[in-house]
Amino acid sequence: MAKAKKGEETLKRPPPAAEQTAGAHPLTHRITDLTRRVRAVDTARPWIWDTAVTGFWLTAALIDVTSGGWQRIPHNNDDTPLWLVWVMSFGLTLPLYLRRRRPLTAMLLVLPFTILSAWTGAHLQASLLQMVFVFSIALRLRLRILVLILGAIVVPLVVGTSRYPVGSWDMQFVPMLYAFTIVALFGIAVRSRQEYTASLVERAKRLEVERDQQAQLAAAAERTRIAREMHDIIGHNLSVITGLADGGRYAAAKSPERAAEALDAISTTSRTALTELRRLLGVLREDTASVAGTGPWEPQSTPRAPQPALSDLDQLVDGVRAAGLPVRLIAQGRPQPLPPGQQLTVYRVIQEALTNTLKHAGPDATATVQLTHAPGSLTATVTDTGPPRKTPSPVGGRGIPGMCERTALYEGTLEAAPDPRGGWRVHLHLPVPKDTTP
Repeated sequence: MAKAKKGEETLKRPPPAAEQTAGAHPLTHRITDLTRRVRAVDTARPWIWDTAVTGFWLTAALIDVTSGGWQRIPHNNDDTPLWLVWVMSFGLTLPLYLRRRRPLTAMLLVLPFTILSAWTGAHLQASLLQMVFVFSIALRLRLRILVLILGAIVVPLVVGTSRYPVGSWDMQFVPMLYAFTIVALFGIAVRSRQEYTASLVERAKRLEVERDQQAQLAAAAERTRIAREMHDIIGHNLSVITGLADGGRYAAAKSPERAAEALDAISTTSRTALTELRRLLGVLREDTASVAGTGPWEPQSTPRAPQPALSDLDQLVDGVRAAGLPVRLIAQGRPQPLPPGQQLTVYRVIQEALTNTLKHAGPDATATVQLTHAPGSLTATVTDTGPPRKTPSPVGGRGIPGMCERTALYEGTLEAAPDPRGGWRVHLHLPVPKDTTP
């Protein structure tokens, strides 16, 4: 069981690398996974990569000094003291360790040694590492700082061109300025790509959160709808059954025929309730037979009947009458075709109002259901002659809140309050669209 649950969790949430390269070549999966692992190590221990890069370029600079390679570059000043060359080699390479965490500080540390290299005319190859610092600044800092740094880089170029002119000044100055500009633009392009990728990842996360929230809201709405339907079905039918059982018990001693009729009515009402519950549960249950076939261990599909409509009001009233509550049904106006949802709303509101009358109005109460069809609207009023009752709290039950929720779905209004003439009054008003089909 634990292995099955673990497998289900793995299927629900695949690894990030698999999510990002879904449908790609297996080699792409491996490269992406390897890159993700390297980045994870670098994020946890950035000093490893910084030390490796700094050590590599420091070793290259020291080899250039010890082998005398810097003296073989044309137009270099061979008279520069060796100790000064060593100092400049260390000064041009060691700040690489700070290039990612503090790129501006690293650039400011390198800049004096770059000016010194241009002033002495040594022109060390390590001075080209300025491009790495320019790239880091373009990748991490604001554009204004990058422009200032590019302006500062011009200083050693001007110094070197002025002290040791070789041919025309543009042959020394312009190519290097172009090189630094291209590196800066490349850093900006990489930064834009990273920010765009980060925005896509953030948007995907936000959409995932919104999807989960929508699923939770839909599940909550579905639970509310199911609770409302279960309340209407079970509450009404149990109230009718209770009334029939009480009447049958009193009639058993004096009139066995009446008791038998009460038992028949209880049986009919129970079957009706079971049929409605099966229909509701059949709608909620997933249709596994259509996917994998119906096996011997799977229950057969429950036949689905239409939801109650206005044509079923007579049967509803007869059931309430059989439970001991005299009910009078009055219909006024010319009936209009209504959508099934609106008919179900009217039916459930009348059903809930009569159920409340059965439970709270007392044994001597009577009820009246009045339907009024008017152009563009339908009103249903349920009144009873029971004793005055207080308005129930909306937190205490689901009856009145359920009626209000059903009514709000079709932009209607519902009033449930004590009747000034005595008893209780429920008034429903629904707007009826002009073009509807039953």
